[in-house]
Amino acid sequence: MTPDHARHLRWIPSSPILRRILAINVLALGILVAGLMYHDQYRESLVESELAGLSVHAEIIAAALGESAIENAVTGEQLLRPSHALQMVRRLVETTGGRARLFAPDGILIADSLSISASGSHVQSVELPAPDSVEDKTRGLLNVILDAYEWLIRLFPGGGDMPPYLEGRVQRASDYGEVVSALYEKPLDGIRRTDNGGMMLITAVPVKRYKQVLGALMLSRGSDDIEAALREVRVDILRVFGIALAVTIMLSLYLASTIARPIRLLAEAAERVRHGHHRQHAIPDLDDRNDEIGELASALKEMTEALWARMDAIESFAADVSHEIKNPLTSLKSAVETASRITDPEQQRKLMDIILDDVHRMDRLISDISDASRLDAELSRAEMSQVDLKALLSSLIEANSNASGLSINLKAEGEFIVNGIESRLGQVFANLLNNAVSFSPPDSKVSIYMTGDDKAISIIVDDEGPGIPAGKLDAIFERFYSSRPESEKFGTHSGLGLSISKLIVEAHEGSIRAEKNSAMGARFIVDLPRS
Repeated sequence: MTPDHARHLRWIPSSPILRRILAINVLALGILVAGLMYHDQYRESLVESELAGLSVHAEIIAAALGESAIENAVTGEQLLRPSHALQMVRRLVETTGGRARLFAPDGILIADSLSISASGSHVQSVELPAPDSVEDKTRGLLNVILDAYEWLIRLFPGGGDMPPYLEGRVQRASDYGEVVSALYEKPLDGIRRTDNGGMMLITAVPVKRYKQVLGALMLSRGSDDIEAALREVRVDILRVFGIALAVTIMLSLYLASTIARPIRLLAEAAERVRHGHHRQHAIPDLDDRNDEIGELASALKEMTEALWARMDAIESFAADVSHEIKNPLTSLKSAVETASRITDPEQQRKLMDIILDDVHRMDRLISDISDASRLDAELSRAEMSQVDLKALLSSLIEANSNASGLSINLKAEGEFIVNGIESRLGQVFANLLNNAVSFSPPDSKVSIYMTGDDKAISIIVDDEGPGIPAGKLDAIFERFYSSRPESEKFGTHSGLGLSISKLIVEAHEGSIRAEKNSAMGARFIVDLPRS
């Protein structure tokens, strides 16, 4: 056995999913088979058929006994001859396979088909059962199962509601309610429970001649034939159950192998990824499975790749932050060291201005870094609502027009509603407007156009500034990229504005890009899905 095959088999007994699948399938099959083996109605129909046959035989034998009666020469009454009745009873009952007993009107037992002689004899003949056949011996396990099943069935209510079958040494008609009823010319059938848990079927009919009751005939028969018939049916059901059980177990193993084993492989791969220190632990490729497990494998693979991408982004972000903070710290350190060595008040004032600018720059940088670092968490937790972009841009234009003195025009016809976070979308467009205003020369204008269709909305921001340097249309969205106007004081911006804007737009399932304006200046285009 190969190591791979051994690993494939080792998971089988320890799989909780396999145990549950087997338990559910086998339990359902077992309940079905147990219900089929109960056969309560089938048993009742067999009992009714057997009692009907006994009644017919009893009527025939009773009629024959009545015809054989003789008349008492003294009293003129009709009488049964015990010795003659015993012979008739023994001969006629042979075809029924049961036992016949004849009781006189006074309740005395006249004849018993199992007795060797007439009344008064306690010696009975009993037919011994045939020895077990080879087939019966080979079904020992099935017999054990059936015996256990029948023992359980007798524990349920209703299994012991029959009167017991008791047979005294000296039998009288009063021992059997069926015989007493027959002596009153009312034939009666009965079912009694024997000591071994079986049934004794009884029917009693009156023996009459010329409307005179000469006695009562009771035919009885055990339920061995009925139990044998039921047992045969149950044996057949058990055989089918064995085949069905084997098929169920094999199908359960197959089902578990297609569910539990791939899930375990995915769990082990996820555990290796969790405790590993490199990217060599890959998620198993289950893309060829067109089911939920294939989807789970694809989702885990994408999640793992996203986690590595996020870790790379964090490492890169940390490196960028470290680099950007070092610059003002270096300048600050140099200014402090220099200020401690000079005594010229004018030079000290200039150094203090440099120190103050570096402190302000670090403050802005740390604020922007903090905003960028918590952006992902905030976007994942915040509840989105409908945002009217036209109203949002109108309020931003009004604020920037008053502050900058530039002409800012908005061209939008219709409604422009998106699902989003209003404060963050406002941050995006405020950043784009601030960039456009800061790069625009005096007496120029900034134009904003809003267009769209049933699915998406496009917001275009144009300015009349110097435009974006060649080859920098994508670089401007990188972290800490900064290309500011020469008139602007150094360190006023951290270079995170467009990077943060891109993260916000992409979190809203949109896109942002920069283009060179056909006339002059820069153009930014934001595409967002319409609500």
